[in-house]
Amino acid sequence: MELLKLNRSLPGPGPGAALCRPEGPLLNGSGAGNLSCEPPRIRGAGTRELELAVRITLYAAIFLMSVAGNVLIIVVLGLSRRLRTVTNAFLLSLAVSDLLLAVACMPFTLLPNLMGTFIFGTVVCKAVSYFMGVSVSVSTLSLVAIALERYSAICRPLQARVWQTRSHAARVIVATWMLSGLLMVPYPVYTAVQPAGPRVLQCMHRWPSARIRQTWSVLLLLLLFFVPGVVMAVAYGLISRELYLGLRFDGDSDCESQSQVGSQGGLPGGAGQGPAHPNGHCRSETRLAGEDGDGCYVQLPRSRPALEMSALTAPTPGPGSGPRPAQAKLLAKKRVVRMLLVIVVLFFLCWLPVYSANTWRAFDGPGAHRALSGAPISFIHLLSYASACVNPLVYCFMHRRFRQACLDTCARCCPRPPRARPRPLPDEDPPTPSIASLSRLSYTTISTLGPG
Repeated sequence: MELLKLNRSLPGPGPGAALCRPEGPLLNGSGAGNLSCEPPRIRGAGTRELELAVRITLYAAIFLMSVAGNVLIIVVLGLSRRLRTVTNAFLLSLAVSDLLLAVACMPFTLLPNLMGTFIFGTVVCKAVSYFMGVSVSVSTLSLVAIALERYSAICRPLQARVWQTRSHAARVIVATWMLSGLLMVPYPVYTAVQPAGPRVLQCMHRWPSARIRQTWSVLLLLLLFFVPGVVMAVAYGLISRELYLGLRFDGDSDCESQSQVGSQGGLPGGAGQGPAHPNGHCRSETRLAGEDGDGCYVQLPRSRPALEMSALTAPTPGPGSGPRPAQAKLLAKKRVVRMLLVIVVLFFLCWLPVYSANTWRAFDGPGAHRALSGAPISFIHLLSYASACVNPLVYCFMHRRFRQACLDTCARCCPRPPRARPRPLPDEDPPTPSIASLSRLSYTTISTLGPG
């Protein structure tokens, strides 16, 4: 993916060193464009040091958050059995692509800008350009796959049962990476290290003609921005409508409770029917085996208690005791869809300036250079890289079960030493629990088991 070069590189040694400004592609794989050197403006040393400190601080913060956050996502989703779902398989692929963007691209973008020259050679230049394009393409296609998977699971549950499996998700993920790899082949082909001044080398794209560069920019804008955006907007719009109708019409009871009411009170609705739906039929709450219905959490099988005591079991929830199972599933799906929408919006907000600047630069290079030189270029550059660190923050703030899985993983990796229990003195009998405490313990233990 083409990325912005910062507005200027650091001045070279000596007080009369020249500043190098981009004149060629503003956005490219390594973050460096064609450079031409000109006399420096009169700027104080304090201003240059401040710019350097801010640049390094922002890059370091984004890099550390991206690496630490995405590694945490990969570890948690890989170790937690409860999070091994179809949706989380795509989120895992998304985390890998973000980690690739941070590790394979960010260091090779910052260092050439700070040093004023690209010192890593032609192979690294082509690799950085290629991996950046693959990372952005995989992220976009993964978000599209998640939107379509959620649409099928929520709006077409019966049809989704046929193909909505983890093995099918694995095949889609492999196809996504292969398609992205093929799509980004032009980047390493037309990327090279070329001299841009005395002792200055830059990694930049050299397209055969302006028409090819324009065609490529428009193609990426359509395939990786507009078309995915329209698909996700339609999918999440239909999902939101379905969830709204479900919460409005049949969120108070499930199909089993409706059939019981019909058999006892003479109301229509036999076995197998559910609450009335706007379309006039029972809304089936189908889901994958072991899944609780939100797409991001697996309900592990519970062992049936050996002792059943109907007199001490928890009573059936009443009208005011909280959401019933069908409504709870809809609310869980609503929370997950809200989180996915935030991820999609943040992704497109981070990459919209890059796509816009690429297209503008392809059709009006001088005008884009005049408008984007300075602070806008630096902001767009950092904003595009910030897309790699926003997803871990979204998961932590909006996914309660992911937070719990993180805590469980940390507890497993860093177990606490067992606390030593105080032993009774030799002439002292161990404390004997009272009858009241035994009764309270027995009641609590049995009642929390619930019905068998």
